[in-house]
Amino acid sequence: MTAADTPDSTGVHLLVPLKPLNRAKSRLLAGRGPAGHAELVTAMALDTVAAARRARGVAGVVVVSSDRALTESFTALGVEVLPDEPADGLNAALRHGDEVLRARGAFRVGALQADLPALRSGELGWALRAAGTDRSFCPDLPGDGTTLLLAEPGLPLDPRFGPGSADAHSESGAKTLLGPWESLRRDVDTEADLTSAKTTGLGPRTRARVASAE
Repeated sequence: MTAADTPDSTGVHLLVPLKPLNRAKSRLLAGRGPAGHAELVTAMALDTVAAARRARGVAGVVVVSSDRALTESFTALGVEVLPDEPADGLNAALRHGDEVLRARGAFRVGALQADLPALRSGELGWALRAAGTDRSFCPDLPGDGTTLLLAEPGLPLDPRFGPGSADAHSESGAKTLLGPWESLRRDVDTEADLTSAKTTGLGPRTRARVASAE
């Protein structure tokens, strides 16, 4: 880790929610089988979190998941994993994580999607600087989803993920983050998304997983 990438102690604490592997990214299952699918989803999440941890302005990253295999993979790398409570969907998991972190005195909480295998630390850092202290969100490349949501310091995250989340977060008063951070907007849900992410540059674990399957 370089000095430029050292997390700021007053920066944002990012929550990264993950479904159980047998229910995650179902549109990437075809042709891989359950084991290959689980390995790909795990690799994408590990690359996403690794890039986020190196970004300037990130004080810490906490995964929210009750999947045993994912928990073991992340804890082996020193990443904290909170159980998915109350196991009632993405927004409920994020609200739980937000409450835990703010009870610990976190300066600011954000949510980052786990399917950003091409994420570049510098681009995430630029987006965080552009956000300032405003409630903010970054839309995905199609423009209807959300890849990053940031609360104002000291205030609840108030996540509104789901269909049309970009509009929902905008309507909640969040500032839209648009800038030179394509890798932050390039989430992967389908084979076509994965192919497109290759043009940006996949993280090492995802790249190795994809290469082994070719």
